[in-house]
Amino acid sequence: MPTPIALVIGGSRGLGLALAEEYLQRGWHVVATVRGEARTRLHDLAAKADGRLEVESVDIVEPEQVARLRARLATRRFDLLFVNAGVSNGPKERVDGVSTEEFTRVMVTNALSPMRVIEALESLVTPTGTIGVMSSELGSVANNIAGGWEVYRASKAALNTLMRSFAARHSQDTRALVVIAPGWVRTEMGGPNAALEIDESIPRVVDVISSQSGKPGLRYLDYRGVEVPW
Repeated sequence: MPTPIALVIGGSRGLGLALAEEYLQRGWHVVATVRGEARTRLHDLAAKADGRLEVESVDIVEPEQVARLRARLATRRFDLLFVNAGVSNGPKERVDGVSTEEFTRVMVTNALSPMRVIEALESLVTPTGTIGVMSSELGSVANNIAGGWEVYRASKAALNTLMRSFAARHSQDTRALVVIAPGWVRTEMGGPNAALEIDESIPRVVDVISSQSGKPGLRYLDYRGVEVPW
């Protein structure tokens, strides 16, 4: 059987880096992206991967960079496209206090840009492949009973909604579409008080993604494979 190939958007650190490493450990070939030209831990991982990890550069908030990435990958085909990139802001920052610039930054990075990437690259995913995005349980509108993280919640809810719109436009698509909530993980973004270590989340995230292979349609799942209410 041919070696499966994953394209991970946002792999320089944290969950994205762990995803790239997990797929490598499972025998996949991985193309993963960083922002800018500076050396990252992803480059260090690539140096030890015997040619099975390629590092590409793209800033997903810059449409022209996404277009150039699409052109560079035009002849490639992937079994998985997974968009991990995202940012957060203060958990106590309310919508009536956030600046327009900060609101725009979070929304563009977490909702608009990931979907632009999917729209640009989805044709490179095989008919039996999977397209996924890293969301959050905080993106669940139904589960928002505690408040907090207002802008971040809104950005992930927007991402989820845009994925549902994508799925509706591709209702006859044979590929699996997955929105993943990885849990609250101890990363630079998740902070030191998070409930999970990376190695308690990401291997299970990959298991969940793998479990959806060959199942057309969109699902919103957490790292345990449990459906999250929209």
